[in-house]
Amino acid sequence: MSVTEYAIGVESDGPYGVVVAGGEVWTTLVHAGRIATRSGRVVDLDAAESRPSVIVDGPDDAVWFTRNGDDRVGRIGYDGVVSAVELAGAPYGLCVGPDGALWCTLMSADAIGRVTVDGEVSTYPIGTAGAFPAMIASYGGELWFTLNQGNAIGRMTTGGAVTTCPLPTEAAGPVGISAGPEAVWFVEIQADRVGRISVDGKIEEFPLPAGCKPHAVAAAADGGCWVTLWAAGALARLDAEGNITDQYDLGTGSEPHGLAIDGDWVWVALEKGSVAHIQP
Repeated sequence: MSVTEYAIGVESDGPYGVVVAGGEVWTTLVHAGRIATRSGRVVDLDAAESRPSVIVDGPDDAVWFTRNGDDRVGRIGYDGVVSAVELAGAPYGLCVGPDGALWCTLMSADAIGRVTVDGEVSTYPIGTAGAFPAMIASYGGELWFTLNQGNAIGRMTTGGAVTTCPLPTEAAGPVGISAGPEAVWFVEIQADRVGRISVDGKIEEFPLPAGCKPHAVAAAADGGCWVTLWAAGALARLDAEGNITDQYDLGTGSEPHGLAIDGDWVWVALEKGSVAHIQP
């Protein structure tokens, strides 16, 4: 196993989300209003308070990302063209939906937003006030999202119909979510657990080290997942049965947030000012 770090900007820039797209590793600099790549390219969004957060590989030769601080969803084409679409409600989580559009959580609006690659915007209420929708993933032709303050997993059809699945553990604080081959994985930051929900609504929960505060999760092809342990400064690997098989120390104060799987490799954004490359 090897862990290699690449400095991105300065510590105060705060690398947050990460994605592998177009042959490059991209990360959002949440405190600086910039997007950067591992190879050294930096894109200034000319909006220091925009808080770029979650970033994904789009369906149109571009990366897309939420701008939580100024109510926009941004886009950077592989050709270098930068643009943004206005979408009120503090957009945060983001994914490519089953229909090829970009879907995002609107934390302050208790809604889910949809943006087409042509810039057409729609919003759908989740029907639960104060639920604070966080991360979102596409699975089985629907959108699945964590309700951080609602203590539940929500699922929405592309037509806007919502089903809510309450979590067994009270005040669990679900955040990250990721679709695997046969189920959807999520993390409970307040309960120090990883959860899994099947398409029929069955929920399982698996313990993590006490006080680790898991933040992001990425489903693996073998049915397991990777999880960033924010408070512990570490990365954990779980098998398909929910057992921790490996744990990698990323250093005190590293504050790992987003992660991305690239074949057998894993990339993690460390808010201390770098991205880490883990090669198991």
